Amino acid sequence: MPSLALQWYLVTDRSRFPAMNGATNGDRIRPGKQDLISFGIGIPGLIGISFFVSFLAFLLSGFLGISSPPKVEGPSNAAGFIILGISCLFTGYLEESYFRYYLLTRLEMAVPKIPLRIAASTVLFSLCHIYEGPWGILNAVLAGVFLSVLFVKYRSIHGLAWAHGAYNLFVYSMSLV
Repeated sequence: MPSLALQWYLVTDRSRFPAMNGATNGDRIRPGKQDLISFGIGIPGLIGISFFVSFLAFLLSGFLGISSPPKVEGPSNAAGFIILGISCLFTGYLEESYFRYYLLTRLEMAVPKIPLRIAASTVLFSLCHIYEGPWGILNAVLAGVFLSVLFVKYRSIHGLAWAHGAYNLFVYSMSLV
């Protein structure tokens, strides 16, 4: 419920958060061209980051004495896949609306330097993924920076949320292979 309340607040209080879809007056909250662009860049970028971190984990886990990332289990039936798809989409919107849209927009008022805003958002995003272990944190750091840069460039929440949700689905689908 708190996540739904946050999303409702962000969508309805456009006067305080005009960053939605690049709108300067808060009028546009519907998906647009910039959302398709950020999705088209976001999903391959997130998958690429994931493969890079997985490759590093494969090469260095034994050498550094760090355990490999945990395996993720996917659903076993159609109902599970439907629930997973809905869950991944909502998770994408929840995390992107908070870590990119809300934090980066709010920090504009207090922190003039974009790299510092991106760092603050990324640190908090990464802390929420601490349960995934060191490799998950590295993945979250790289993904957080990547998604933050895309948000700053395109001011798109929908495209990032779709990419984030699709990436989460990708992670679960890889467990079936």
